[in-house]
Amino acid sequence: MNFKESILQGIPSGLPAKREYPADVNRAPKRKDILSKEEKQLAIRNALRYFPTEWHKELAVEFAEELTEYGRIYMYRFKPDYKIYARAVSEYPAKSSQAAAIMLMIQNNLDPAVAQHPEELITYGGNGAVFQNWAQYLLTMKYLATMGNTQTLHLYSGHPMGLFPSSKEAPRVIVTNGMMIPNYSQPDDWEKFNALGVTQYGQMTAGSFMYIGPQGIVHGTTITIMNAFRKILPKGESPLGKIFLTSGLGGMSGAQPKAGNIAKCITICAEVNSKAAIKRHKQGWVDVLVDNLENLVSRVKQAQENSEVVSIAFIGNIIDVWERFYVENIFIHLGSDQTSLHIPWTGGYYPVDVSFDEANRLIREEPDVFKEKVQSSLRRHVHAINKHTARGTYFFDYGNAFLLEASRAGAVVMADNNIDFKYPSYVQDILGPMCFDYGFGPFRWVCASGKPEDLDHTDQIAIEVLQEIMDNSPEEIKLQMQDNITWIKDAKKNKMVVGSQARILYADAEGRAKIADAFNHAISQEKIGPVVLGRDHHDVSGTDSPYRETSNIYDGSKFTADMAIHNVIGDSFRGATWVSIHNGGGVGWGEVINGGFGMVLDGTKEASKRLKNMLFYDVNNGIARRSWARNSEAIFAIKREMERTPSLKVTIPYLVENEILKTLF
Repeated sequence: MNFKESILQGIPSGLPAKREYPADVNRAPKRKDILSKEEKQLAIRNALRYFPTEWHKELAVEFAEELTEYGRIYMYRFKPDYKIYARAVSEYPAKSSQAAAIMLMIQNNLDPAVAQHPEELITYGGNGAVFQNWAQYLLTMKYLATMGNTQTLHLYSGHPMGLFPSSKEAPRVIVTNGMMIPNYSQPDDWEKFNALGVTQYGQMTAGSFMYIGPQGIVHGTTITIMNAFRKILPKGESPLGKIFLTSGLGGMSGAQPKAGNIAKCITICAEVNSKAAIKRHKQGWVDVLVDNLENLVSRVKQAQENSEVVSIAFIGNIIDVWERFYVENIFIHLGSDQTSLHIPWTGGYYPVDVSFDEANRLIREEPDVFKEKVQSSLRRHVHAINKHTARGTYFFDYGNAFLLEASRAGAVVMADNNIDFKYPSYVQDILGPMCFDYGFGPFRWVCASGKPEDLDHTDQIAIEVLQEIMDNSPEEIKLQMQDNITWIKDAKKNKMVVGSQARILYADAEGRAKIADAFNHAISQEKIGPVVLGRDHHDVSGTDSPYRETSNIYDGSKFTADMAIHNVIGDSFRGATWVSIHNGGGVGWGEVINGGFGMVLDGTKEASKRLKNMLFYDVNNGIARRSWARNSEAIFAIKREMERTPSLKVTIPYLVENEILKTLF
């Protein structure tokens, strides 16, 4: 059976042979054993509804084994035999070209070169799943292959509920992930209901099929590091020879060493999982591998003496590095952390003084001991950071719930008012006021032809469009424009592509629409093939996250999620090819609501109309909300947009003098 026939088959007509789990892959950690006996039976009953009754007796035993061994039912037996990667869009069996592009994006998210735990359908973040199990994947791909342009596929947390009649203008796919009733959105609720097979953690771009490998965060990380150095260094001083210390090389955090190289500093990134560190080294995302502290200290001092641009992966625990560098009097200019602390008890953060294998055993067999060790390590981690910041280190929270979980562990991270954290979120200090409030965020595209020359062509188009816009830009945004022109010019040289032929850059509404329209024109002239547009949910409008994306919202509304919900609804009727809305993300289940979209450009006039309508709203919805929160940069941006677009009418806040309020209450 060839690839197309396998896709069209969906669930096999005959029961496939049982598979052995491959020994050489990066496995997802075993999940918490949280279900009662009756709930475990329900989980198996739920899993078996995908299959004919005559298979149930055999599969029930197998699924019970999976649930016991892994804490989830992944249905390994049903993983297809063909290789999973982003093929050229023409290779997919499909009646709808839009559906074929979505199939490409799904397979890219599950490509072993891209995905963190591909056997468990997890793309990044330890639990960011595309689907809960392989049956959902098979059914979804079959639905996409057979659907037309007047049908919409509805996905409930990975489960393909089915194809419903809609219209040509409607999205082809609607995705929800983890949309819980609020009182059932605690971490253990995810453990329970995910184990039952009724919800999943889609992270941000995993469950919406828009992850493009570490490149997806390299650009934002580069901007963050560059601007962090601009904050702390005298004007004109280079980051050469300066240290950026962080941790995490799995999933999206693997972007950090590459971004440090682009920012031209010394990056040290600790990673306890040797497989993850070795993978990033082989992929060229990190320059040097070191597995002991003595060699690390020696190599870092050498890099400082020579003002090197180098990234070093330390296979070990980050706490040991912070503590040893203090003793060695190695000054850390920038410090952060990008471990998966949104899932601290299931492998997102590993305690110090415990081996990687022993920590994984504790997760499975002694979860209470593991939790105690994690919290003790967080207190020790923060203590070491505090000693360095007293020397002048600039430390920022990288939106991974580090400060939140550290505070819950009793670490000394609170400000004097005992309400705020003593260290800022990177959005508060950098991306919020410098990018998001002006409308700049992570616009991305994928060349569906799979041809590198198409990506080269789109890079050149983007450069030309951005240069023309910058020539007429106000001073307030010229720095952002120049940073992005520099980025896109160097993108190919920096070897960003893993998986699909994809690119990302930070652009505002004007930039996104003009770049996309130029792509669409090139497609119509057959200079390039179809293009899939999207963005990270980590953006101006897509996400309501009080400890990250909306941490610089100070009017008390940062704990609300109206913006993200309006974004996904507004995008859906303005031309998006698919839309998604998720509970959870980089900061944790119950801590964020985030939404995204995908849009297929096919060179038609209809695509040109859709992209202008949808991209304009997708950005300006967020600027309007940020303006209403009294963010001065956003007020500037939305007033400027209203001058250019007479049909846009946004409520502008009146600002209150502080003196009026001081005498009240």
